[in-house]
Amino acid sequence: MTAVAAASRMYWPRPRRPRYALPAGAVDAHCHVFGPGSVFPYAPERTYTPADAPKEQLFALRDFLGFDRNVIVQAACHGADNRAMIDALRTADGRARGVAVVRPGITRGELAEMNAAGVRGIRFNVARRLADPEPDSYYRGLADLAAELGWHVVVYFEAADLAARWELLTRLPTVVVVDHLGRPDVTRPINGPGFALFQRLMREHENVWAKLSGAERQSVTGPPGYDDFVTFARHVARTYPDRVLWGTDWPHPNLHGHTPDEGDLVDLIARIAPHADQQRQLLVDNPMRLYWKE
Repeated sequence: MTAVAAASRMYWPRPRRPRYALPAGAVDAHCHVFGPGSVFPYAPERTYTPADAPKEQLFALRDFLGFDRNVIVQAACHGADNRAMIDALRTADGRARGVAVVRPGITRGELAEMNAAGVRGIRFNVARRLADPEPDSYYRGLADLAAELGWHVVVYFEAADLAARWELLTRLPTVVVVDHLGRPDVTRPINGPGFALFQRLMREHENVWAKLSGAERQSVTGPPGYDDFVTFARHVARTYPDRVLWGTDWPHPNLHGHTPDEGDLVDLIARIAPHADQQRQLLVDNPMRLYWKE
C-alpha cells in the first residue's frame, strides 16, 4: 500500500473545556505527534499525509483538558522513524511515555536508547484494510525483543481481522494492549458474534488490555454523545476495570468524517466509567502501572 492520500484535515483548533473534571494524575494514554514535516519528514511509504501536529500543540492540549501525562503512540505516517515521538518524550520532563514502531534488524542498543527516552512498548498494525500483512513470525520476533525490556505490545486491528490473528495475539509473551476496542461494529448487538470474539480474547487471556478510545472513528450516532460507542466501552470498562486505558487519539490521524472536539471526547469518560473508582483506574492507576511502574 503506497498511494499517499492528500493532507488530512487540521485537528479542531479551539476545543471547548470539558465539563468532566479529570482526576489528579490523569493520563491521555493514546495520542500522537506529527512532524513538523520540515524537521521530522513523513515516511515515503505512508498512505496518508497528516497536518503537522507537533509536541507543543499536544502539550498545550494536555494542560487545557486537564491531563497530567501523555502516552505518545507512533503512527503509520512516520513509519519506523520514531524521531518526532522520541523528541517529544525527551522534552516532556518525565510526563510522557512512548510506543514505537520497529522493524526486524533493530539492535538491542537502539532499543536501549529508546527505553532511556521513555519508550515502553511497540506497536503492530495488523489491520488488513490498512497494512500489507506480515507473517506471524515477523511480529513474534519483535515481541520477544520487547519482552526482554519489560515492554508491552500495542496492536491495531479491526473486528474482521481478529480470527485470522488469534494464534499470534494469544501467544505474545507480553502484555497486549488492543487499540480502539478492536474496532467493533457498534451498530450490531453487543452480544453478537463479532464483539463476542473480542470479549473472549480478554476473558481468556489476562495479559490482554483494551483502549476505550476511537469513539469518533467508530460511532454512527456521532457527536456529541457517541452513544453507540459508549455502550460498548462501558461494558468493557465494567467487566475488566484493571485492564482498560483511555486516550484522545489526538490529532485523529487519517480520519474521514467529522473533526471531533476533544471536549466532547473527554466528557464521554464519565459515561464510560460512571463511578469515581472506575475513573481513577481507567485514567490513573492502570496507565501508571503500565507506563510508569519503575
